[in-house]
Amino acid sequence: MSYFKRLKEGLTQTRKGLVERVTELITGYKKINEEFFENLEEILIQGDVGVNTSVKLVERIRLRAKEEKIEDTTQVNQILQEEIEAILSTGGNHRLNLNNQLSIIMVVGVNGAGKTTTIGKLAAKLKDEGKKVLLAAGDTFRAGAIDQLEIWGNRVGVDVIRHSEGADPAAVAFDAIQAAKSRNANALIVDTAGRLQTKSNLMEELKKIKRVITREISDAPHEVLLVLDATTGQNAISQAKLFSEAVDVTGIVLTKLDGTAKGGVVIGINSELNIPVKLIGIGEKIEDLREFDPVNFIKALFGSQKE
Repeated sequence: MSYFKRLKEGLTQTRKGLVERVTELITGYKKINEEFFENLEEILIQGDVGVNTSVKLVERIRLRAKEEKIEDTTQVNQILQEEIEAILSTGGNHRLNLNNQLSIIMVVGVNGAGKTTTIGKLAAKLKDEGKKVLLAAGDTFRAGAIDQLEIWGNRVGVDVIRHSEGADPAAVAFDAIQAAKSRNANALIVDTAGRLQTKSNLMEELKKIKRVITREISDAPHEVLLVLDATTGQNAISQAKLFSEAVDVTGIVLTKLDGTAKGGVVIGINSELNIPVKLIGIGEKIEDLREFDPVNFIKALFGSQKE
């Protein structure tokens, strides 16, 4: 099955919860009026696009309808797609910054979002692209986290730099960078803790890891990827704000898109945080972690028949 078909299939629930409701609204009104806009805003909010982003989208559609003298509701669908694409195309490059001799990717996120699985799949993806990859088991606080990462390392055939459980995560990161340099690795993916006693403890720990990485390689980390679970909807946005304040997140990995009707959160994240979604998870297979493409995402979401 092609990537586009997998993406389209993975967005089925979001399409039912958002796009099909918009289509029903459009067919229920012949002319655009204020009630139509109010209902459209409500559908977008319920589709987990987010209140602020939904208001902004409807305002843009209202303005364009006035400027372009559009009265027929059937034209709204196309305008909505164009405005969503405009939002998703802002916030920076959707591609990973891996143009360095040694690229350091720091991966953050709460436990349960799919962080370890994402690291394993990303390692496989980079290895398939011909890169020599190392993993750093920096989540030393969660029982079994190191073993879990090693299972992924063995599965995809990449080495894992580890210390014992409870060790200093920043020390793991330091050792992993030295190992990556000596082994001429192209990419080092650093796992981090997803929960400590308090949020402030966790954020301070992440800042410390980042400082150590930057001390060893001045322009690193080259990516700070935040893994978010799409099924959490609007909670994902509040998580993103918290992590971004602490460690300047450069990109979002949105997992479990295939298991939720809340895929509209992609739009809200990009709009409210100005952080690009770089990778999306659309299934459980290793190859189901894919680069995010705004154009294909919109085509798949709105049910385009072809790529």
